[in-house]
Order: sequence, then structure tokens, then C-alpha cells
Amino acid sequence: QVQLVESGGGLVQAGASLRLSCEASGRTFSRNAMGWFRQAPGKEREFVATIDWSGATTYYTDSVKGRFTISRDNAKNTVFLQMNSLKPEDTAIYYCAGSTNGYISLYYRRTREYEYWGQGTQVTVSS
Repeated sequence: QVQLVESGGGLVQAGASLRLSCEASGRTFSRNAMGWFRQAPGKEREFVATIDWSGATTYYTDSVKGRFTISRDNAKNTVFLQMNSLKPEDTAIYYCAGSTNGYISLYYRRTREYEYWGQGTQVTVSS
């Protein structure tokens, strides 16, 4: 059974940093694209960042560019999201997602491109 388990969320003040982790089990994702999405209360799930299987290509939503960094450690079957200079508007449940494809394009900002999803981790940023 494939599982994606997120960790690292929490309550922080504006300007702080958090590092989210997503560990996969049940299959290896070392050849698969991975992504991070988030969902704030009353809003639809939105794209945050995605990374191809090698880590060479990444895309970010405009609101997090320069503040968030997605990376991966294929040996540990884990993907990370380093979040710096957090803002109250970053408050949401953050979800890890895995694709059956290895390469990414701008289409990978869509939830439909990912077949596997974690349960999410809460990030709350106070002002």
C-alpha cells in the first residue's frame, strides 16, 4: 500500500521558517515527480511547488517564489519543502503529492497530474 506521510507543520510567527517533509512508503518514488499543494479554510486546494524525479526541474506558484524551496532525497524516498519568511496567508493544510510520471511541465500545477496524496500537515502563521 502506497503512503505519503507529511510532517514538519506547526504554529509559527510571521517571518519564521518551517521545513516540511514527505516520506513515501509502499513503493519508491525516486523516478517520479512530486509536488506540494495547500488548502486554506474555505478555499480550493492550490499548487505550491513541484519537482521532477531528478530534482533538476522545479516550478513554484508566484506567491512563494524566493521564499519556498522544494527538494528531494531519492535515497530516502523523501521530498522536502523549505519555507522561509512565512506570512499569515501561507496558513493552510499542506499536502504532498506523487505522480506516476517522472518529468514535469507547467501542467503539473494541476492536482489531476498526481495519483498519490498524503493526509496533510497543518501550517499556521500568526501575525
